[in-house]
Amino acid sequence: MLHEEVVGRIRAILLDGEIPPGARIPERELCERLEISRTPLREALKVLAAEGLVQLLPHRGSRAAKLTDKDMRDLFEVCQGLEALAGELACERISDAEIDAIAAAHADMVQHYRERDLIQYYRGNRAIHEAIVTAAGNPVLAGLYASVTARIRRARYVTPMTPQRWALAVKEHEAILNALQRRDGVGLAHILRAHLRHKREEVLQAGFAETEGNDVTLRIA
Repeated sequence: MLHEEVVGRIRAILLDGEIPPGARIPERELCERLEISRTPLREALKVLAAEGLVQLLPHRGSRAAKLTDKDMRDLFEVCQGLEALAGELACERISDAEIDAIAAAHADMVQHYRERDLIQYYRGNRAIHEAIVTAAGNPVLAGLYASVTARIRRARYVTPMTPQRWALAVKEHEAILNALQRRDGVGLAHILRAHLRHKREEVLQAGFAETEGNDVTLRIA
């Protein structure tokens, strides 16, 4: 396997939660699963450590990185800024067809909300945010956004919501769509910042950020 492919496969395993935060990286099992030796695995882990997804332990292997409350706050602050900028740029550059596609995704998401299908709701939610970033037409911004949001993706899109918070989130998305349709960049940036700020507090209140505890070693299929 190519180095980039090894890094990508292990990154996906981490982001999908197969190895939860704080768990030891099962190097032998990963080598067998990916059909690689220890050397390319460890080189890949160094890359992922630089991305903040892995913590290297001197003479003790490595583990999936934990996010502290401060980490979560810092990452969401950066995400707020990136999405606000994306919203401003998108309002300048988005096509009518792209707006129509986002409006359709929003309608589907609202239907999932009415059906109380949180998993499908989150999938649609994520697609809308990513579509706005894509519509900004800035590859540098898109790359930074992908890097930052990868670290909070599980927290952002799996956290349970109270009925009140879920209803508020849907109203915020209606405001996002409205501002986008009016191509109101300033207004959209403001709404996105508030939306992400509310999500950050929701994640922190849910206790999603990890605290220090006993190390565990995980076997993966």
